[in-house]
Amino acid sequence: MSFVICPISVVPIRSSASDKSEQVSQLLFGEMAEILERKGQTWVKVRCDWDNYIGWVATHQLQAITPSELKLFRRQFAFNLDLLQPVISEEGPIPIPLGARLPTFDGMKFELAGKRFLYSGQGVFPENIQATADMAIKIARRYLFAPYQHGGRSPLGIDSAGLSQMVFQLLGIQLEREAAAQVLQGETVDFVEQAAPGDLAFFENRKGRVDHVGMILPDNQILHAFGRVRIDRLDHYGIFDESAQKYTHNLRIIRRMLPAEAATDQQSARERSSVSQQFEIF
Repeated sequence: MSFVICPISVVPIRSSASDKSEQVSQLLFGEMAEILERKGQTWVKVRCDWDNYIGWVATHQLQAITPSELKLFRRQFAFNLDLLQPVISEEGPIPIPLGARLPTFDGMKFELAGKRFLYSGQGVFPENIQATADMAIKIARRYLFAPYQHGGRSPLGIDSAGLSQMVFQLLGIQLEREAAAQVLQGETVDFVEQAAPGDLAFFENRKGRVDHVGMILPDNQILHAFGRVRIDRLDHYGIFDESAQKYTHNLRIIRRMLPAEAATDQQSARERSSVSQQFEIF
């Protein structure tokens, strides 16, 4: 088996081995994949390490890694929490987006493909992130006003399922890549009135297929990617656009992905301090 890592800001994953084919997802800096098939010297079909999503990527946009590096990078990394922040090598800066990975990061530097990088932005180790509704909403709000882009997973362009996947990935919860698959995860919430902040609401098109998802916020609001990442009103019919005075999406179901939150008094003072320091930017 052969494995690769994304060594640049963002790499498109396409539906077929052509630059003209549809972008179906993206690899962000530091994310890894397994090579399943090669087409000449130019294209490889990959399976993404995080969500098992399969698509085609241009070979020159990837860097080969060994199986031992794959295991190491899975175990030792930090997430970038800045919208866009450079990592610096001898060759110059590489801007990396929110949610990119810093393999073997030690708080100041890391190595990738034999190159040493310095990073002075806000990084957080997965074990220091608390999977709570409050944290999910804070992360989701970081993407506000990001433009909609089919297949996108970064603040420079993102779709609705990419948005929910990235937020929960930062919380250590694995979601599938597409809304039609995400809707099969988690626990069903029977009524809008029973929904809680951090739940995901799924919406169907005219053919009855789930093709849109958003995160429920307090006060009957929802954060989702539609034209841009935005906040609209949610009720039992669906998403209501106040500016256009119409419903834009029909509600299908609400699912709860977050685990039961630990009681505050069960957290040690040290844990609370660590989380507070990591996320004081919020």
